[in-house]
Amino acid sequence: MGIVNDTVSFTRMDQGTEEEYRFLEKKFEPLFISLANSVLELLKQLKGDRVGYKIDRYEHSLQAATRAYRDGADEDTIVMTLLHDVGDTLAPENHCELAVAILRPYISDDNLWILKHHAVFQGYYYYHHVGRDRNERDRYRDHPLYQRAVDWCEKWDQVSFDPDYDNLPLEFFEPMVQKVFARNKFRYGD
Repeated sequence: MGIVNDTVSFTRMDQGTEEEYRFLEKKFEPLFISLANSVLELLKQLKGDRVGYKIDRYEHSLQAATRAYRDGADEDTIVMTLLHDVGDTLAPENHCELAVAILRPYISDDNLWILKHHAVFQGYYYYHHVGRDRNERDRYRDHPLYQRAVDWCEKWDQVSFDPDYDNLPLEFFEPMVQKVFARNKFRYGD
């Protein structure tokens, strides 16, 4: 039993030994190290199709993050803003939840709350045009982060569809993303 040919011996997790799980932990280390690059590649997949807007979602993401940076937002908020729509291609109906799942171990709980709810806050600007209640966000009115989410959407998200805005390039934000993902607050958990 044990590790043979760079592989654990068990076929059921309840049969694994401490040695095997420590071995597997080391095998997963490269995934953690390359996670920031993988997420940046996912962001780049937003290039191309403008889905009817004047700019694509990649440019929207850069523009929102540029606005946050220029307004003096903290690094967590800038990275969250850059990556807020990263789930659009994989989970268009629940992209917020996917982005939260990716960023949960690395950014503040406050930013996670805004990220999780940003679609309904952005809905204020268009829901009434598509048969929904533009004030759906008001169900969170008593939440301590309500106004911060309103402001985030007003200043950085809903205004970031301008083809003439001078976005900072992704390369500007990459060190911030690398730094945030290097935190490794925890590896496993809820």
